[in-house]
Amino acid sequence: MEVTSFSIVTVLIAVVVVITLYRTARVVPQQQVFVVERLGRYRSSLQAGFHILVPFLDRVAYKHSLKERAIDVPQQVCITRDNVQIAVDGVLYLQVVDAQRASYGIGDYGFAIAQLAQTTLRSEVGKIDLDRTFEERAAINASVVQEVDRASDPWGVKVLRYEIRDIAPPRDVLAAMEKQMRAEREKRATILESEADRESQINRAEGEKQRVIRESEAQRQKQINEAEGEAHAIRAVAEATAEGIRKVGDAISSPGGLDSARIRVAEQYVSEFGNLARTNNTIILPSNLADVSGFVATAMEVVKGAGTPAAKS
Repeated sequence: MEVTSFSIVTVLIAVVVVITLYRTARVVPQQQVFVVERLGRYRSSLQAGFHILVPFLDRVAYKHSLKERAIDVPQQVCITRDNVQIAVDGVLYLQVVDAQRASYGIGDYGFAIAQLAQTTLRSEVGKIDLDRTFEERAAINASVVQEVDRASDPWGVKVLRYEIRDIAPPRDVLAAMEKQMRAEREKRATILESEADRESQINRAEGEKQRVIRESEAQRQKQINEAEGEAHAIRAVAEATAEGIRKVGDAISSPGGLDSARIRVAEQYVSEFGNLARTNNTIILPSNLADVSGFVATAMEVVKGAGTPAAKS
C-alpha cells in the first residue's frame, strides 16, 4: 500500500510539474504577438522567441498575427449621385501594429473595420455619377482607406489598402450603357470615315493642282523653247541672206561681175516669164514686155545704185 501511495504521489507531482512547465514556458512564433495578463490585468506583449511566465499568475489572453490580412467586404447596394442603384463589393487589407490596443480597444476589429468600409463606400459612391464610378475606382479606394484608417487607429490596426472587386449596375442600366457605347463607337466610326474622305478629297485636289501647274510650266517651257528656236532660225536665215547679198555684191564689184549679173538677170527674167501662163489663167502684161534689154538695163542700174558709196551710206 505504501508503494502504491508513493507511486500515486509521484505521478501527481509529475503532472503538476508538466502543467507548470506548460503554463510557464512559452515559445512565440515569428510574426506573432502574445498578450499576457497577470491576475486579469494586462502585463506585457511577448514578441517572437522563448519566454517564462509566472505559474498560476500569468496567462496568455490574446494571440495576434502581425501579417497582412485580407478581409472580404460583403456586397452592398449603393446609390450614385444620379440615383442609380449599383451593387459593390471589395477586399480590405489590414495589419495589426499594436497588440495591446487590438486586444482591449475593440471586441472584433475585423468586423468593425468591414462595417466602416461599407458605410464609407456608400458615402463616396453617392458623390459621383454612374458613368464615373468605373473611372474613379482609384479615388474611391483611396478615400475608403483614408477614412477607415483614421477610425481604426485607436484599435492598433493599420488599414493598408482597399480594392473594389466588382461593380454591378442593374440590367436595364447595363443595356442602356451598351446602347450608349455602341452609339459612341458608331459616331467615332462615322467621324473617322468622314475625315478620311475629306483627306482623300484634299489629296486628290492637291494632286490635280500640282498636275495643272506642271502642265502649265511644261507648256510655257515649250513655248519658250519654240520661240527661241524660231528666233535662232530667223537669225540664221538673216545671217545667211546677208552673207549671200554680201557675196553677190563682192562678185559684182569684181572684174566681169557686172556682165555676169546682166546675163543672170536676163536668164531669170526669161525663166520667170515662161512660168506665168502655168500658174494663172488671167495675165496682165506690161507694154514693153519684149524689151528684155531695157528691163535688164533698168535692173542693172538699180544694182549699180545699190553698190555706190552714197547708197551704202
